[in-house]
Amino acid sequence: FNLCRSRKIQIRNIPPHLQWEVLDGLLAQYGTVENVEQVNTDTETAVVNVTYATKEEAKVAIEKLTGHQFDDYSFKPGPSGGYGSPRPRQHDFPLRMLVPTQFVGAIIGKEGNTIKDVTKQTQSKVDIHRKENAGAAEKPITIHSTPEGCSAACRMILDIMQKEANETKTTEDIPLKILAHNSLVGRLIGKEGRNLKKIEEETGTKITISSLQDLTIYNPERTITVKGSVDACCKAEMEIMKKLREAYENDIAAINQQANLIPGLNLNALGIFSSGLPVLPPAAGPRSAVPAVAPAGYNPFLSHSSHLSGLYGVPPASAIPHQHSAPEQEVVYLFIPTQAVGALIGKKGQHIKQLAHFAGASIKIAPAESPDVTERMVIITGTPEAQFKAQGRIFGKLKEENFFSAKEEVKLETHIKVPSSAAGRVIGKGGKTVNELQNLTSAEVIVPRDQTPDENDEVFVKISGHFFASQTAQRKIREIIQQVKQQEQKHQQGAAVSPHHSK
Repeated sequence: FNLCRSRKIQIRNIPPHLQWEVLDGLLAQYGTVENVEQVNTDTETAVVNVTYATKEEAKVAIEKLTGHQFDDYSFKPGPSGGYGSPRPRQHDFPLRMLVPTQFVGAIIGKEGNTIKDVTKQTQSKVDIHRKENAGAAEKPITIHSTPEGCSAACRMILDIMQKEANETKTTEDIPLKILAHNSLVGRLIGKEGRNLKKIEEETGTKITISSLQDLTIYNPERTITVKGSVDACCKAEMEIMKKLREAYENDIAAINQQANLIPGLNLNALGIFSSGLPVLPPAAGPRSAVPAVAPAGYNPFLSHSSHLSGLYGVPPASAIPHQHSAPEQEVVYLFIPTQAVGALIGKKGQHIKQLAHFAGASIKIAPAESPDVTERMVIITGTPEAQFKAQGRIFGKLKEENFFSAKEEVKLETHIKVPSSAAGRVIGKGGKTVNELQNLTSAEVIVPRDQTPDENDEVFVKISGHFFASQTAQRKIREIIQQVKQQEQKHQQGAAVSPHHSK
């Protein structure tokens, strides 16, 4: 067969205990890796499908990896094709558990047999981070699998711990502790804690969430502690993970749309991840060979190839040739708590200057209309990419400076101006478009009625929500404005055609 035919290769006979990070590092030596997916098989060893950016890279990888030894296992690479059913790791959302250090030995088992049994029975990849946080009373475990596989592995691990506790005469039930990225927790909790209360009621558990105070740049995760019987904890795990996955998928969709709309947007450079936004695995689509720069510090999502191909593998804007038409400047009015103004400006105005320079936007804080206002207006002018960067950093700053309590996600109101002729289209027939916008983005979108258009014949649209929700709503509304403008231009051009030339 012709090795050059495809960019995809399959590698068999990979040791089951090989960490993804090590494998990713190895694969990256031969070219730009676009995707890695594990294939479920009945074999003791792991099988993965790897997609390289070019056929040439795939060919080199096959040649170099043939016979590659790792712990007495000899890799068997070849062109990819119909071997088992692939399980995509594209949107692999791992279950992260925190377990007492004294139970780690029992979970691994003699010669690793217990954990091998868990991975085999549940078709999961389980990473036990034994060396992390030396001397800590608890250790994280990451489970990569389908939602069902994660739940099955979670139950087996809880059973092992409970059995061990019974044998060592530890009387109380072992709580289930799930780690979740801070940016997703607000949506798990829900408005006034409704989502959590519902899960507690339906599963007969007691759920608590660690405080925001425990977060650092190196640990952006909160601990969700579930107390109850093993059965009750397992039911709660399914519901909790379902909510977290939904929030995560929504953020991926919002980012993908952002990356498509703004070619060359380098999300790693935003610096907002340490302050509560997850670094996400690479999305499908063309990659570049520009190396990724992962944010500093430990990140739970780095346990699967996200650090390898970069967030989206898109180069920074500076590496993109300039398009013929420069992106249009947009003006956004963002409202922040009055007490946060000092933190945003920084000492002698240093922070706001750096922020404007970083984002490539003009950022001005409007004077307070009266001494007792609770919110101040920040006027941001710049291209879509500049808006994304500037707003992202402001949301991040407010989170870092604790202007939002432990149970809140940063939600801010933004206003954008739309031509009065487009306002009806944003609302839609009987409010249809605005309702769809709210459902799609989970942001609140309001077009206040009875507004008097300003001197430019424009009116305000109010958008309120967390960062990605707000961004998606802003982009969608800008798209509608664009469509209205194009239709108006066509109409004008049509009207300019003399009557006897028109059909």
